[in-house]
Amino acid sequence: MNAITIKTVTTEDTGESIEGVTVLGDYHSNTGYDWMELIGEHGWAVIPSWGCDGWDLGQWPYVMVAGTRTADAIGNLFGMATYCEGDVKTTFYRTKAKFWDAVSEQAFFHWKNGQAHGPDDLPEAAAELPSRYRIPSMYQNVA
Repeated sequence: MNAITIKTVTTEDTGESIEGVTVLGDYHSNTGYDWMELIGEHGWAVIPSWGCDGWDLGQWPYVMVAGTRTADAIGNLFGMATYCEGDVKTTFYRTKAKFWDAVSEQAFFHWKNGQAHGPDDLPEAAAELPSRYRIPSMYQNVA
């Protein structure tokens, strides 16, 4: 798969098929920083931090989470891409709330496994994260 393709996707939260969406794929050509620059040209941005106090989201340039907001005739469409040393997975959501949930799960995974600096009082499961850890950092604008 190319690093950037236009495809039909199925939203994770509503199961809708959406045609003509910019999807991010594997990128083993250069570094994660090069990937960041490339996706920026296509309306995507890496999310540097998450939660009320802006804890790390990933471990640049090896592990990153990116987001985008676009729309179709029905309404908003939110995309999330996870990058891990060139392996990329892209998912889409119709609602901002489900998108934030997905980003929060990624944040929790990286915080819990010590791959990124996060809060000291993490619960046992992502579903138990307090609401203050399930929102964009106050220092950024996310989708």
